[in-house]
Amino acid sequence: MLLALSDRTTDSYAQFITILLLFVFVLAITAVVTKWIGGYQKGMTVGANMEILETLRLSNNKYIQIVRIGRKYLAVAICKDTVTMLSEIPEEELSFPEGSGGSAFSFKDVLAKIQKERILEKEDGRDE
Repeated sequence: MLLALSDRTTDSYAQFITILLLFVFVLAITAVVTKWIGGYQKGMTVGANMEILETLRLSNNKYIQIVRIGRKYLAVAICKDTVTMLSEIPEEELSFPEGSGGSAFSFKDVLAKIQKERILEKEDGRDE
């Protein structure tokens, strides 16, 4: 009787380890494929002639963006269904972060900026 229970327990552990290994394998394959697809799509969208330099969110579906197209810099308004050119901006009036070609921000920089903005919003909310 005890031997039969031991065999069942061993079988249960073997099944658990097998399923766990299969799960890790599927997870690893998913991560590799996701990274590959992300790199492929990024390669398809990166161009030498067009670039979004900066985006300002006005509301949930309204933005103002500074876009470089060729050698011209344009301010555009982006709404739910429309994109409207606001004006052309001379390059001399724009300020670029040091060490970047215009829009090369690291994730760490963007995250720090968002956290700083949230802290300021919370402080403003307490003062009222």
